[in-house]
Amino acid sequence: MTLDKLPIGHSAVITAVNGEGALRCRLLDMGLIPHTKVTLRKVAPLGDPVEIQIRGYELTLRIEDARQIAVTEVTEEKV
Repeated sequence: MTLDKLPIGHSAVITAVNGEGALRCRLLDMGLIPHTKVTLRKVAPLGDPVEIQIRGYELTLRIEDARQIAVTEVTEEKV
């Protein structure tokens, strides 16, 4: 599953960051690295952008960037 498919309020762990070149580097620089927990907080009224919580701060991503991040949804007992 990719980050753009995660339901609002649910958490997941990043498994891979796809993309190429500058885009991938930018995502990694923002803290979107494998094995990091993220929570989808909000989706804009028209569906783009999305707001996630990661490493104690909120980050807003364009939906096309969220599609580059592979995640595995977690339940609270796994965290």
